[in-house]
Amino acid sequence: MSRLWRATPLTYLALVFAAVLSIFPIWWMFVVASRSNDAMGQLPPPVTPGGNLGANIARLFDNTDAYFLTGLINSAIVATTVTVSVVFFSSLAGFAFAKLRFRGRNALLLVIIATMMVPTQLGVIPLYLLMTKLHWNDRLPAVIVPVLVTGFGVFMMRQYAGQAISDELIEAARMDGCGTARIWWHVVVPALRPAAAVLGLLTFMTTWNDFLWPYAVLNDPANPTVQLSLRALSDGYYQDMSQVFTGTAIATLPLLLVFVLFGRQIIGGIMEGAVKA
Repeated sequence: MSRLWRATPLTYLALVFAAVLSIFPIWWMFVVASRSNDAMGQLPPPVTPGGNLGANIARLFDNTDAYFLTGLINSAIVATTVTVSVVFFSSLAGFAFAKLRFRGRNALLLVIIATMMVPTQLGVIPLYLLMTKLHWNDRLPAVIVPVLVTGFGVFMMRQYAGQAISDELIEAARMDGCGTARIWWHVVVPALRPAAAVLGLLTFMTTWNDFLWPYAVLNDPANPTVQLSLRALSDGYYQDMSQVFTGTAIATLPLLLVFVLFGRQIIGGIMEGAVKA
């Protein structure tokens, strides 16, 4: 059995090859972002950074068609707000579905699971009409409010809470005089921390990269998210690819930073859930 887990030189070679294939597109994006537009047509393509990164960044933020700085700020506000809300409400609902007994619990859980089966595209038109009636078009609440809680988050926290928190622990807290709110804060939240970290990071990355719904509801070019700013950079007959790649590189940096800082926690939380399962 131990021989099944023993890595061979071929295994390491395959891992190195897969790592190079995964990293090279990101690396080349930063290479082109530091060069002029001529780098796009060079054969063989350049693989080392150039000296135009500062100039490209200056031209990017001076571009009055993209409003890139506004897009970065708006995306940071939207992604942070949605992440905090999803983790908060999902932990509350997940705890309730996993450990509290109330009428209609299973039926409500089925409704939440059913919402995960509906394609996002089917909800665009009804949501757009609702945002129009609320006069939220071209405003950030139209991007934030519809995703303040997600079925995936509730289901994930419910599954994790059912495995990570024992009924005996809940009963012991009740015997000590804790109400439901104190049990959630002092018992449930610490136990759900690994799953909350995973959910929060996945939610942040998904919201940061979202394009369809902001594109539908934010029609004011002066108030974009970062993905809409990137689209504005690639519009038109002439495309300044060095600006496009510079904007893409800057928009990717927060995601890379989040993954570098919290990647181990993501993997640890996923592996802990797999072991519990």
